[in-house]
Amino acid sequence: MDLDVFITAHSAEWDRLETLLSRKRRLTGAEADELVALYQRTTTHLSLLLSSAPDPALTSRLTSLVARARSTVTGARKASWRDTARFFTTAFPAAVYRLRHWWIPTAILSTVVAALMGWWIAAHPEVQAAIGAPEDLRDMTRPGGQYETYYSSHPAASFAAQVWTNNAQAVALCLVLGAFAGLPVLWILFQNMLNLGVGIGLMSSAGRLDTFLGLILPHGLLELTAVFVAAGIGLRLGWTLIDPGPRTRRTALAEEGRSALGVAIGLAAVLFISGALEGFVTPSGLPTWGRIGIGIAAELAFLLYVYVLGGRAVRAGATGDVDLADREAALPTAA
Repeated sequence: MDLDVFITAHSAEWDRLETLLSRKRRLTGAEADELVALYQRTTTHLSLLLSSAPDPALTSRLTSLVARARSTVTGARKASWRDTARFFTTAFPAAVYRLRHWWIPTAILSTVVAALMGWWIAAHPEVQAAIGAPEDLRDMTRPGGQYETYYSSHPAASFAAQVWTNNAQAVALCLVLGAFAGLPVLWILFQNMLNLGVGIGLMSSAGRLDTFLGLILPHGLLELTAVFVAAGIGLRLGWTLIDPGPRTRRTALAEEGRSALGVAIGLAAVLFISGALEGFVTPSGLPTWGRIGIGIAAELAFLLYVYVLGGRAVRAGATGDVDLADREAALPTAA
């Protein structure tokens, strides 16, 4: 491509498009039609320029023109309550359901690892001694010890907010760091399972495993499910970097990344419920069976939500990605 000839041939069209975009008054019908036609031509010009003779200054100008023209032609879209409802009834459950083959195995394997670590710690006093001094361990596991008072050591509302913040950070890290081939996600997941395994092992060795489960299950079922979902989707994002499938790596990462971002927002709401359970139900005076029953009910409600609404949305074609109209416009590729 002869760049000088290309600029000479089309600069008048670009100048005219810029003039129309700069108009303060409302465009007439003829001017609006002209703007649309010039927008389409300039988009084609930009595609040709990028594929044949990339020039930084000209590319920057045409990119700006195309972006401004697209905004003018399509109009600014405002979020509404309908978008929020659609997100929680379609996009979020669809994303979680679609990637269930990643987070369900993650949940099963992680639970097995935590149980094995708990058994190993409970069965080996030397491992317990490496964790802490005997008097410290007794203070942690005795009736009224640290494991029990942890959930009632702060006012319920502030404790729930603190728990939500900590868990939301862990979930966000799993989703964000998944792009690094998933390796940081495995480390975060291991840290969570190690903490759970230590609690199981120490309380089991003290003969108080039932007490520990009565404290952890009311909120832990939903909380750990959120962590497993985030970890599974983070691992899927990391695998997309390795094997994008039939899509280009850039396209695959963009689609899975947008879906993961939506999941992060949805899981923040799930963790809010989990934090409320941990702040108000776990330390409450309800009998153990009542507290555990509330935790199981919350877990079943989430799973039904994912499998019923998410399954229906996926069968209807939803993937959890944003609407096509809200995605960045792709430039046409020159032959």
